[in-house]
Amino acid sequence: QVQLVESGGGWVQTGGSLRLSCVASGGTFDKFVMSWHRQAPGKERELVAGITNAGGSTKYADSVQGRFGISRDSASNTLYLQMNSLKSADTAVYYCNAMDYRGTNYWGKGTLVTVSS
Repeated sequence: QVQLVESGGGWVQTGGSLRLSCVASGGTFDKFVMSWHRQAPGKERELVAGITNAGGSTKYADSVQGRFGISRDSASNTLYLQMNSLKSADTAVYYCNAMDYRGTNYWGKGTLVTVSS
């Protein structure tokens, strides 16, 4: 059973930075397409950033392009999200997602990011 555990959330001032981590276990990390999603209060969950299984291609939501960076480390089975120039609109629960070759999705329990002045 694939398990994903996120960490790194917390409170940060507007304009600050945070780095989220997601450790995967129970599967072959290199075979998963990985992504970060977020859900703000009263809103639907949305894709923030994704990265292919080989790490050669990334994509970002328009709202975070140029501020966030997604990366992965096969040696530690870890997915990262570097978040810079944070805004109050980035406040949300951030979820790690892994998708296997069959299209099966696995989710972590999420980590809360709060941005305020």
